[in-house]
Amino acid sequence: VAPGSRCLLLLLLLLSIVGAPALGDPGPLEDVVIDRYYIPKICLREAQMGDFIRYHYNGTFKDGKKFDSSYDRGATVAGVVGVGRLITGMDRGLQGMCVNERRHLIVPPHLGYGSIGVAGLIPPDATLYFDVVMLDIWNKNDKLQITTLSKPERCNRTVENSDFVRYHYNGTLLDGTPFDSSYSKDSTYDTYVGTGWLIKGMDQGLLGMCAGEKRSIIIPPFLAYGEKGYGTVIPPQASLVFSVLLVDFHNPKDGVSLEHLEVPESCKRRAVTGDFVRYHYNGTLMDGTLFDSSYSRNQTYNTYIGKGYIIPGMDQGLQGVCVGEQRRVVIPPHLAYGENGAGDKIPGSAVLIFDVHVIDFHNPADPVEIETVFRPEGCNVTTRNRDFVRYHYNCSLLDGTRLFSSHDYEKPQEVTLGANKVIEGLNSGLLDMCAGERRVLIVPPHLGHGESGARGVPGSAVLRFEVELISMEEGVPEGYLFIWHGEPPANLYEQMDLNKDGGIPADEFSTFIKTQVAEGKGRLMPSSDPEKVIADMFRNQDRNQDGKITPDELKLKSDEDQEKIHEEL
Repeated sequence: VAPGSRCLLLLLLLLSIVGAPALGDPGPLEDVVIDRYYIPKICLREAQMGDFIRYHYNGTFKDGKKFDSSYDRGATVAGVVGVGRLITGMDRGLQGMCVNERRHLIVPPHLGYGSIGVAGLIPPDATLYFDVVMLDIWNKNDKLQITTLSKPERCNRTVENSDFVRYHYNGTLLDGTPFDSSYSKDSTYDTYVGTGWLIKGMDQGLLGMCAGEKRSIIIPPFLAYGEKGYGTVIPPQASLVFSVLLVDFHNPKDGVSLEHLEVPESCKRRAVTGDFVRYHYNGTLMDGTLFDSSYSRNQTYNTYIGKGYIIPGMDQGLQGVCVGEQRRVVIPPHLAYGENGAGDKIPGSAVLIFDVHVIDFHNPADPVEIETVFRPEGCNVTTRNRDFVRYHYNCSLLDGTRLFSSHDYEKPQEVTLGANKVIEGLNSGLLDMCAGERRVLIVPPHLGHGESGARGVPGSAVLRFEVELISMEEGVPEGYLFIWHGEPPANLYEQMDLNKDGGIPADEFSTFIKTQVAEGKGRLMPSSDPEKVIADMFRNQDRNQDGKITPDELKLKSDEDQEKIHEEL
């Protein structure tokens, strides 16, 4: 064949292959014509022979006249593909489709209803045109498909059968059509797992989850609502897709769970039932949502433990704490606020997590705790009530918060012991001390500033004092400003009336008393201001307040006390 003839022959062959219009009608179709006019970007699965599928379609003739439509019936079509239950053209045309894929199918008569047609609906030898969208694909051998979307770093426990779970979810069909959401109800879905309260697929899909974990769970129909579907939102034989966030879970048999975050090296005492505890806390739900905090109020929570004043889980969770300990207390709902929750911040059946910092605790029966840090050798004279003492101190809370210190002032603190001038616990702690002795005192609030506290001192606070006794002076009995070391002079008034004019003014009185002290015949009530003590003595004796003491006015305190006794009798 000449080169020019060979080129012409090849061109004719090519035109015949592509069906050039110039060569005429190629004749009746031999197979289904498939036009994949929409293919989703993500196709996780294609319909295979034997798969169960759900789809919508419109069926028309070549002229566009509709002969059937699943949309008009308001129900999808469901069936098995590739096993002869559909017309042959549809069986072939649906294979390989993805969920949400759309196809135009042209089915020739011999792959449709042939030369017989369908009486009153499809004439003989009709070519059929279908517009199809695939909605669901599954197989009887399918298993649950679980994809973990996110998972917390810490996961100490996972869901098991018989656990009670609280979770949020979005539920869609396989094509993305939503049918339900807990978020729209603004409430978690709460239920037991593995006890038949959920569809089988969800029962299985929640197992092994951590609180805070997110999962995608694809459930085939036979593990969901099967042939019946559910109401108008879930068709028969529908695969379900759940996006699940597990908020929390617990088991009805759970007790309180403790995590010791920080325990002081020195823990001499642990809290027990009946102790009064002051603590700070942050309270969160299992997903981290803060529902309460003592820090936000800048005030500790103060309560007795083991006596039912707080939720049972916290009553248990605070047992055995040390001062300064930081502890995490995880409380199941049956030991917290139960099915009803509390207010608008704690949902029903919520697991609660308390991060607790124990500031201090005490028992109402506690005495002052005294630790002697240093005691001088040869300590023969010790303090008693009514003694006048000078001491230095540092005062703090048990968590180390500094409150007061005598070192902030120019001189030590001065006080008469037993005169109700200092808190009872400090007074007790200063008794039986030697000059130069150092002590640490732990003062419970009932011997300190009580439930109300004081300026700078929180209510019900245990106080820690570091004290050092600088000096001490022997005191006088209660109610006395001056005592004689022996018997007083028989002619006391005459000796006191130095100028013998029949009246004792303040200066004579003061001179006389100072002389008695200097000669060791008596002593004044110890004080940082002896002049004031003498002035108080003079004022007591100058009964008519005329500036001088007369013989009738001058009386010893012992004589006054005797007179009162006789009057009472």
